[in-house]
Amino acid sequence: MRQVNVYPETWPLNAPFIIARGSRSEAVVLVVEIEQDGVKGIGECTPYPRYGESVASVMAQINSLKPALEQGLSRHLLQQQLAAGAARNAIDCALWDLECRQQQQNLWQKTGAIMPDTVFMAQTVSIDTPEVMALNAGLLVEKGAQLLKVKLDNHLITERLMAIRASVPEVALIVDANESWEADGLAARCQLLADLKVKMLEQPLKVGDDAVLGHFIHPLPICADESCHTRDSLVSLHGRYDLINIKLDKTGGLTEALALAQLAKAEGFEIMLGCMLCTSRAISAALPLVPDARFIDLDGPTWLARDVEPPLAFSCGRIDLRSRPA
Repeated sequence: MRQVNVYPETWPLNAPFIIARGSRSEAVVLVVEIEQDGVKGIGECTPYPRYGESVASVMAQINSLKPALEQGLSRHLLQQQLAAGAARNAIDCALWDLECRQQQQNLWQKTGAIMPDTVFMAQTVSIDTPEVMALNAGLLVEKGAQLLKVKLDNHLITERLMAIRASVPEVALIVDANESWEADGLAARCQLLADLKVKMLEQPLKVGDDAVLGHFIHPLPICADESCHTRDSLVSLHGRYDLINIKLDKTGGLTEALALAQLAKAEGFEIMLGCMLCTSRAISAALPLVPDARFIDLDGPTWLARDVEPPLAFSCGRIDLRSRPA
């Protein structure tokens, strides 16, 4: 018989996190603990309002499965019992962690993924005035960041990007519009980004407007984020997107994320690995996907005023895995 516990945690941020959909000053996560015979597995998720989730709704989903989990519900049967989303993610990752601990393996060994010494990742520049964004970009590069993810809305696109590029003329840039752009003028905006040597554009249009992306030759790769959740999403993305952004809170955990990555690669998509605002617990669960990813965006915990203990070894633009193997 297992014991299952679920509870929320609130983690203040060290600075406002501003994207096209609004500003955040804290990260609210849900933690699932599953204990069996004295061995405990832990998973974490971040409920996301964009997908109709709240702390209360996700907790209700998790609690609805507590009897089945206590009776031994497997990770594979979980995929059929709960739809993809934050609730399934927290449970799925807790079950992965439990299995690893019971079998005295780490997640790298259990998945067969090869652990690198260092994960090089993007550091996010959130929305502000062009001058502040340029200043923040410069500070991140001074601290060691080699890849910056620039958040944009539908305003001051040229001004913000040109200010940032002037501040950091050589560093690699990717841009995330979070569904805030319109179809009108999109091709010209993509060309502007390409001219500024931006490496990739993430989710420029609202979900449902993806067909527009198939009407012009992409001068830079375009990545599906909100438009891609699970393997079922892929059929509508061909000819429109070049990459997909895999996040465990969208796929409903590592089980589906691994399957999605395998199928996406087979169908010609490249992989971006992303996260929500979260602690090191959530990032640790996603690390087996790192070797398959062209772009890695796992800086969620770097926005926290403090992280869970023990944290992953984050520095600006990287995670040192040698100091704390997952």
